[in-house]
Amino acid sequence: MEFVDYYKLLDVDKKATSKDIKSAYRKLARKYHPDLNPNDKDAKKKFQQINEANEVLSDPEKRKKYDQYGKDWQHSDQFEKQQQYQQQASNTQRQRYTNSQTGGDFSDFFESLFGGSAGASRGRQVKYRGEDYTAELHLELIDAYKTHKRTLTVNGKKIRITIPAGIENGQTIKIPGHGGPGVNNGPNGDLYITFSIENNMRFKRLGNDLFTTVDLNLYVAVLGGEITIDTLDGKVKLKVKPETQNGTKVKLKEKGFPVYKSEGRFGDLYVTYVIKIPTNLTEKQRTLFSQLSES
Repeated sequence: MEFVDYYKLLDVDKKATSKDIKSAYRKLARKYHPDLNPNDKDAKKKFQQINEANEVLSDPEKRKKYDQYGKDWQHSDQFEKQQQYQQQASNTQRQRYTNSQTGGDFSDFFESLFGGSAGASRGRQVKYRGEDYTAELHLELIDAYKTHKRTLTVNGKKIRITIPAGIENGQTIKIPGHGGPGVNNGPNGDLYITFSIENNMRFKRLGNDLFTTVDLNLYVAVLGGEITIDTLDGKVKLKVKPETQNGTKVKLKEKGFPVYKSEGRFGDLYVTYVIKIPTNLTEKQRTLFSQLSES
C-alpha cells in the first residue's frame, strides 16, 4: 500500500493541535469540494484524501497509531498482539532454560493446576485481521437531506446501513466489521463507503449552505410584495421590499442543508433575485411606461 503523509496532505506540522488540523481541513475541503470542481477527477481524489486524513488525525487514538506505524496503522492491533505473543513465547523459552539449569520441572506443577501443558500455546496460530473493502454509493441531493436506511450488497452479502442527513459528496464513512473475513478466527476488516451525490436540483450546495436564484417580476421589485418560493423543506412565503434591485441577495436562516450528525442544526439558504423585464407589452402598457419615464 502506498504511504500517504496525512500531515503533508493537510499542510500542517506533526505537532499541530486538533484546532490547527480542523482549520486546515476546512480550508482544503472548501478548495477541493467536488461541487466547486465539477468533472475534475483530481480534485475529487484530493477531497477524498483530505477527508481520510482528517478522520485519522482528528481522532487522538487513530493519530497515535498513525504516528507509530505509518501506513500500517490500521493493522497496529494485530501487530501488537503478535509482539505480545512473541514476548510470551520468548519468556516461556527462557523459563524452560532456567528450569533445565536448576533441575526443576515446573511444567508438571502448572499442568497439575490448570490441567494442561504450560507449553501448549506454542502451537497456537496467530490471528490476522481481514482485508478492508471499499465501495461507492450514488445518491441524489434530496436523498442526503434526511437520515434514511439503505440496503447494500457487498460480496454477495446484504448490509443494512443508516445514512446520516448532511452527508457530503465525496465523503467516506466506515462500517466496522463488514470487510473481508479474518484469518485464524481473527476479526473482520471494515467496509469504507464513499458517497457520490448528484445534484439535479436548482439549489447549489456549499457545505451546509444552499444557494438558489428566484425570478422576480418588475412590478413586485418596484412596489414590493410577497412571493412563495421552494425550499428543500417545503414552500415558504417571502416578503420583498419595495425598490428591490436586480441581484439582491437575502438569507433564510436555517433553511439550508442539515449539519452532519448534528440533529436539529441546519445551514442557511441564500436567495438571489433575478428581475425579469416584461415582454410583449401592449400599446397601452408602453404608453404608461413612457409617461412614467417622463415623470
